[in-house]
Amino acid sequence: MLDLQDVLQSLEQRKKAPTELWDPPYCGELPIRIDEQGNWYYQDSRIQRIELVRLFASVLARENDDYFLITPAEKVKITVEDAPFLIVGWDYIADTDPRVMQLTTNIGDRLPLSANHPVILRDNYPYVDMGQGLVAKVHRNVYYQWVDAAEAQQQNGTKQLIIQSAGQSFVIGELAA
Repeated sequence: MLDLQDVLQSLEQRKKAPTELWDPPYCGELPIRIDEQGNWYYQDSRIQRIELVRLFASVLARENDDYFLITPAEKVKITVEDAPFLIVGWDYIADTDPRVMQLTTNIGDRLPLSANHPVILRDNYPYVDMGQGLVAKVHRNVYYQWVDAAEAQQQNGTKQLIIQSAGQSFVIGELAA
């Protein structure tokens, strides 16, 4: 049986540059856009090379409602239509007690659904906290799979759909009465 803390730490490996430690000058806006499906565009042409998208994602930061690509030398603003990432897959890690749900993003990052990366509901639709103000929208297919796996529980006068991971309960939606 694997130790829960060891599993969570192994999934928390940093894939992001330490942008919070840098304070470069603001250099304007770049014509980079991330659409509602997590696709990245430069001047309205989709960026096809996943390695380039991963590089940009590693220096992506959010300040208030704005998104920036930050390097030690410069800071440029980009457009994000909804969320910069998309949760496109999930599975349970074998031999963990309690069970840990591992999530996969559209750029191949993996993270545990845990207290550090909880579900956030926006207009009754689930997103996952990626840390440092960044979120990932849960893809519709993943959401439907979660609904199938969820338990309905009555809380605060509403019926909520709950999934479990890493010893935590996460609300993924509410049902009409």
